[in-house]
Amino acid sequence: MPEGPELHLASRFINTVCKNVVFSGRVLKSEVSKNDPVNWCASTYTISSTCRGKELKVTLADTTNAVVYSGKAKTKTPVSTKKRLDIVFRFGMSGQFQFTPVKNMHKHAHLNFFTKASNKPQMVLSFVDPRRFGSWTCSGDWDAGRGPCVLLEYDKFRENVLQNLTKPAFKKPICEVLLNQKYFNGIGNYLRAEIIYRAGVPPFVSASSVLELLEQTGAKNDKKTKVEKPDLLVLCNTVPSEVLGLGGPWYDVDATPETKTAFGRWLQCYYNPDMRNLVDHNGRTIWFKGEAGPLAPKGGKSRKMDGKRKRKMETANADSTSKKQKKLVVKTEEESNTKPRILAKSKQISQKTKKFRITRNSVKKCIDTASRSNLARSKNVRCKQPRRKNRLAKAAMK
Repeated sequence: MPEGPELHLASRFINTVCKNVVFSGRVLKSEVSKNDPVNWCASTYTISSTCRGKELKVTLADTTNAVVYSGKAKTKTPVSTKKRLDIVFRFGMSGQFQFTPVKNMHKHAHLNFFTKASNKPQMVLSFVDPRRFGSWTCSGDWDAGRGPCVLLEYDKFRENVLQNLTKPAFKKPICEVLLNQKYFNGIGNYLRAEIIYRAGVPPFVSASSVLELLEQTGAKNDKKTKVEKPDLLVLCNTVPSEVLGLGGPWYDVDATPETKTAFGRWLQCYYNPDMRNLVDHNGRTIWFKGEAGPLAPKGGKSRKMDGKRKRKMETANADSTSKKQKKLVVKTEEESNTKPRILAKSKQISQKTKKFRITRNSVKKCIDTASRSNLARSKNVRCKQPRRKNRLAKAAMK
């Protein structure tokens, strides 16, 4: 799921690819999307972007000299010489932006901004969302229910948290409070795991017990000072900043295979098989090391690792795939070598059984012949015995 750093990288991507690019015409929405259509049509306009936490704003600015009026027909007054429209995006589970030729437009592109047709090839900036959990609004305002951005508004973010520690929300486990966008705008599932792991805090202890110590000790909000274990609020800024420094596999224009694998190597806790995991009260999985804490769910369930690890480490995936390919090659070679051996062995066994059957039959024949000869001899003996008795009787009579 895209989190604060990913949306910041998306904003950076839009500003890079749309620099000095002129767009034209209507904004096209897909038929399957349930979001509202964007009522915008200009002969020429430009696109820029800004970001705040888990929200991204795309600004359309008309470059023509058309005048926008307000009021009734006869009493219209000119407001500005250029039209502007702000569209606020929330990425959901799989949202991202792509800039491709029109012929290569993604099949899950749900909102599309086209360059001028005279440009060859004609390009399109698309909001791509395969799972369709993302959304957009044309109000142009940030969500009032979200707090300051942990990346761009650190001082306001820290003040907002420390001033509201008495609220009931901070009595919940720290791992669940970190996902509350009212106070931690931009923190998501993998970021909270890394922050809690580096802070050395059990995930299921009350947030107030952890954060009140920062207020009591008067921890300085200076991120430049180097300490052995920075407080949790500082980590909410430095950890996402590290992800920004790595670059993004989806959004960074200059992304290379090295930058893609760097994120997987950067992860220390999230989806690490050496770590523990539990499902929190909101049904989200938290990865951690050591004890869970007193507020852990009773009979807490842990989720088993899938066969295919979901860590974003293409190096590991590449190694595993190469190993699998090697194993397949070895298996095929072994099978090709063992098949003739198996056939040869089966032939030998069949020949041995045939020989065994032949010798067995010959033995039976020998036994039969021997028994017949013995019977014949016994008959001859029985026939000769009466003759001997007759001779003896005759001799006795004489």
